[in-house]
Amino acid sequence: MKAVITGATKGIGKAIATKFAKNGYDLVLVARGADDLNMLREELTPHGNVVFIHVADFSVKEEVYAFLNSTAINFDHVDVLINNVGTFLPGSILDEDDETFEKQQHLNTNSTYYLSKFFGKKMRSAKRGHIFNICSVASKAPVKNGGSYSVTKAAMLSLNHVLRQELAPHNVKVTAFLPGSTKTSSWEGTTIPDEKFVQPEDIAETLFTILNLSKGVNVDEVLITPLDF
Repeated sequence: MKAVITGATKGIGKAIATKFAKNGYDLVLVARGADDLNMLREELTPHGNVVFIHVADFSVKEEVYAFLNSTAINFDHVDVLINNVGTFLPGSILDEDDETFEKQQHLNTNSTYYLSKFFGKKMRSAKRGHIFNICSVASKAPVKNGGSYSVTKAAMLSLNHVLRQELAPHNVKVTAFLPGSTKTSSWEGTTIPDEKFVQPEDIAETLFTILNLSKGVNVDEVLITPLDF
C-alpha cells in the first residue's frame, strides 16, 4: 500500500505519516524543509517502509507539478492521498494585502485541486483509492480574524464534495476532516494546556480507522473539536 502525504513533517501530517509507516505503508512525503524531511525519513525507515521525500513549496504551481511528475515516475498507483498542506494567515479581508488571500488560496485550495485531479484520475482508472482532505471547522463557519483562511477552507470543502460525487461511481472514496483547535506548530507559544487541544494523533487514529472500514461505506465528513476549549 502506498500513500502520499503533503505537509508531512509537522503536526497532523507527521502523525499520519507515523501511523501509516507503523502499518506497513510505503510513503511519499512532501514539505518545504529538506532537513525536516530527512529527519522524518530516518524516523520512519526502521519500520521497513520505502519512504520517498520531496521538497516543494506548494504555493508555487510549478513546484506542485514538478512533484507530480516525479511521483509518476516512481509510483504507478497511489492508494491514499492526504491533502494536508495549508497555512493560516490571520487578518481582516478588508485590511489585508491581496497576497495574504492569494497565498492561502494557492496552498489551501489550489494545491488540493492539482493533486486530487492528478491522483484522482489514477484512482478512477484503478477503481480503488481514498482521498482525505484536511479542511477545518472554518470550512463551515468563518473564524474570527481569519477571513481569507475561512474562504479558502470553505472552497477546499466544496472541492471535497465535488471529488466525492465524481469518484464514488468508480469505487474511490473521498473524506473531509474538519478539525477544531489542534495542537500543531501554529499554536507555538500558547499558554493553553495541551490537554485542551485536539491532538494530531487523534486525527491520525480516526483517519486510519476510516480507511479500514468496509468497502461499501464512505465517511463524508469528520468534525473533530476540543471537548472544552
